[in-house]
Amino acid sequence: MTRHKNRRFWDRIAQRYAARPLKDVPAYDAMLAATAAHLRTTDRVLELGCGTGGTAIHLAPKVAQWVATDFSGEMVRIAQSKPGAEGVSFKIADARHALEDGPFDAICAFNLLHLVDDMPELLARIHASLQPHGLLICKTWCFADVKLWLRALFAVLRVFGVFPVATMLSVAQLRQALEDAGFEIVEQRIFGAYAQNPYIVARKAGCGRDVP
Repeated sequence: MTRHKNRRFWDRIAQRYAARPLKDVPAYDAMLAATAAHLRTTDRVLELGCGTGGTAIHLAPKVAQWVATDFSGEMVRIAQSKPGAEGVSFKIADARHALEDGPFDAICAFNLLHLVDDMPELLARIHASLQPHGLLICKTWCFADVKLWLRALFAVLRVFGVFPVATMLSVAQLRQALEDAGFEIVEQRIFGAYAQNPYIVARKAGCGRDVP
C-alpha cells in the first residue's frame, strides 16, 4: 500500500520536480565528479530511483552501460525526453525488479534509501546484485538527525500530501545498516550544507577493484 501511495506522490509532483532549479550547483557538480572517480569505462551501472534523469545523463558517458530506473512512470517519461537521454537505458521499475538484471559493477541510489519500505531487505538485495568487487554509491537523507521542529513539520506536510513517506534514519543507523548488509564503507562525504545528507561509497567484499 505504501509503495503505491509513494508512486502516486512522485507521479503527481514529477513536473514540478523537473522544473525546480538545483539549489547548490557547485555541490552537485562536486558529487558528480566524486562519483565519476569511482567508476571505470568498463562498468555496468544501475541507478535506482533516477528521478528525472539528470545524474544518469551526466554520468552515463563515463561507463559502458548506465541503466537508470524509477518506479514513477512520469519521472522516467520526463527523463527520456531530455537531451542526452539516448545514452542511458531508462526503465520504469521498482528496485526489486531492477536488481533482477544484475550483476552490476556499481549501483547508485541517490536520495532513495530513506524512501523505501524495507531498507535492510533492499540493501541485502543490492549486495547480492553486485559483482564481488562492486560498489554501492548512495546519498541519503537522515531525518532523525534534523531538528525536532523540522521533523514535526515534515509530518504535517506528509498529512497534506506534499512530503513523501520517509524513514527517520540517523547517519549512525545508515552506516550500521550498510555494514550489517555486508558492505565496507570506504568513503563518506558531505556535498552542500546538510550534514544529514551524507554521500557514502560502500564496497562489497571481494578483490579486483582499486577504490580511491
